[in-house]
Amino acid sequence: MAYAYLAAAIVTEVAATTALKFSEGFTRVWPAVGTAVGYILSFILLGLALKTMSVGTAYAIWSAVGTALIAAIGMIFLGESVTMARIGGILLVIVGVVVLNLSETHS
Repeated sequence: MAYAYLAAAIVTEVAATTALKFSEGFTRVWPAVGTAVGYILSFILLGLALKTMSVGTAYAIWSAVGTALIAAIGMIFLGESVTMARIGGILLVIVGVVVLNLSETHS
């Protein structure tokens, strides 16, 4: 169940960050409300996941997957440039999370 909470936390964090882009510095009401609600819900869900997961593993997955998804959304839907450096950075984030998770299970 912890991974389900973590996945939901990631989805709501990504939705909140996307809404943040559209809030135009919190000058547009509904995207700003979506940002606040999304982040609050994301932290609640992350907290539920932390009941049974280690904080290092949960936070590494939450932040890395969220970062990778937001970067991909920016490149695919928001017209941000697609460069080898960006793609390489996303891959490095993913590799970092895998290494952290492997080091925890084999320590």
